[in-house]
Amino acid sequence: MSQSQKTAEFRALHQKGNPLVLYNIWDAGSAKAVADAGALALATGSVSVAAAQGFADGEKIPLELACGIVLRIVAVTDLPVTMDFEGGYATAPDTITKNVALMLETGAIGLNFEDQIVGKTGLYTAQVQCERIAAIRLASSDLFINCRTDLFLKEPDKTKHTNLMEEAITRAKMYHASGGDGFFAPGLVDVDLIGALCEAVEMPVNIMKTPDAPTNEVLAKLGVSRISYGPFPYFASMATLSEHFQNL
Repeated sequence: MSQSQKTAEFRALHQKGNPLVLYNIWDAGSAKAVADAGALALATGSVSVAAAQGFADGEKIPLELACGIVLRIVAVTDLPVTMDFEGGYATAPDTITKNVALMLETGAIGLNFEDQIVGKTGLYTAQVQCERIAAIRLASSDLFINCRTDLFLKEPDKTKHTNLMEEAITRAKMYHASGGDGFFAPGLVDVDLIGALCEAVEMPVNIMKTPDAPTNEVLAKLGVSRISYGPFPYFASMATLSEHFQNL
């Protein structure tokens, strides 16, 4: 199956009310295990990929190494594979375009792209992030761009998330107009707010399945189109490995 065909298949899996479940993987071995278990698509997680190679998150793992890992993942599966691309390993749009071209050589058909300024506390303005999204689209007319907002992750007090909804919806609409295909809101766990976001945003909405998030069944009923597990599969696997050693 061609890269373009895999992209089309991946797009079709994003169904409101029947979400695509992505149990994030970090290398070829974990990819094969999840694929063999019945996954419909695969997605890396930046925390997991970095940690598995001894790096911290936040673009600490070299881009070439991260892409090499995705290349190995694509080699062991026929499933569509999307990469957690963090902030694009660059600020300037022209450099982002070049970096995406490198990523595309792995055979990946999509990426996550976040609006936080990696290594700092704030977010790019919506307009600047739109320019960065447009730079990704310049590299490929076909690639599935999952636009992540860090608004909710940056605010640990979940009682304040209601106040962030207007900006989140505005960003979603602007990101879509700039070439985005999906909207990822990690950290958002309130049932009413998730439902409101799914109602207001035209793009498929992606929610991360954190321990305090609603069940997958509830997320489906709220209109979520994509559920991802972030670093939690990696954490669980490492905990099991440690436990097994302790019980030797």
